[in-house]
Amino acid sequence: MLRIRGKAISARKGPVGRTIVILAAICFLFNVSFAGRGDKTGTASAPELLIPVGARSIGLGTSSLAVVDGLEALYWNPAGMVRTTGTTDVLFSHMEYLADIGVDYLALSTSMGDLGRIGFSIKSISIGDIPVTTEDQPDGTGEIASPTFLVAGGAFARRITDRISFGFSANVIYEKMASVSTSGIAFTGGVQYTGLGGIDGLGVGVVLRNIGPSLTYGGTGLLHTAEIGDATRGQYTILVDAAPADLPSTIELGMAYSLDCSEDGHLVFTGTFENNNYSNDEYKIGTEYSFRQMLFVRGGYMFSASTDDQEYIYGPTAGIGVRAKINEMNIHVDYAYRAAKYFGGNSIFTVGFEL
Repeated sequence: MLRIRGKAISARKGPVGRTIVILAAICFLFNVSFAGRGDKTGTASAPELLIPVGARSIGLGTSSLAVVDGLEALYWNPAGMVRTTGTTDVLFSHMEYLADIGVDYLALSTSMGDLGRIGFSIKSISIGDIPVTTEDQPDGTGEIASPTFLVAGGAFARRITDRISFGFSANVIYEKMASVSTSGIAFTGGVQYTGLGGIDGLGVGVVLRNIGPSLTYGGTGLLHTAEIGDATRGQYTILVDAAPADLPSTIELGMAYSLDCSEDGHLVFTGTFENNNYSNDEYKIGTEYSFRQMLFVRGGYMFSASTDDQEYIYGPTAGIGVRAKINEMNIHVDYAYRAAKYFGGNSIFTVGFEL
């Protein structure tokens, strides 16, 4: 029972009532987590948490929150992980990101029967070799550093009813550059609800993403040699005290509408609003046309609430996909392209198997 301004209001029993309670809890956590944070553009830690995965969702302008299914859902909305026909799913995705950075993503999930579904994923960011520089040797020391950025974790999802599902994930973050490193954990929770308002094909999704403690760098790379002028002590070693930085938390609300436009054709319209604790809000829209659930064509668009056009680098997206069944295995192959200002666009390939 909820009490608002002295009036008692009982939550409706059944699927709708449970959904209202879940959404209210997510919104409450959002208010507690983000209250008073202000603008922190460029100061959040673990930016690799925000690098998207999955060609279908990226082809939809990253607006798939309410309809994402299978293993792409581990990143976008864990609640969608149960929306699959396979007992065991495997997915691999590769993206050519900004500035020749490579992003590889591997995930698998398996059914636990009536208990729900569990999944595991790992995302690796390949930056390449970087020359090591110091204050005294700004042109390089001759050493080479190969940064390591990894995100690995597990997820659980379950259907509450045939229309409602929920899921959550925990991801371990590890970053290392030369002799400096950090690690931490980030939690994500989400809900999907189809048949909203009794309308077939209308769905909604809510996700609270990347909630966890701040990250702080440490290691021998933060040790520096210094000396005090006019003192007999000579050189000594000092440790730079790195400031902690918050995770790039977001709350996202998405809606989708699906309909049959012909005997063989199916259309999906998607939209998502993303509120960030580190930058301006984002708006995303997308559409997908499928022919006999075998051939898929997608398009989308992303834009920001910022009044500065130079600040937000993304815009249109496009993608295609094919699905086939070989013996008892469903296979899908998808490709997406996301345009970006100042850099080459992002190309994403995804291959998935459902057993």
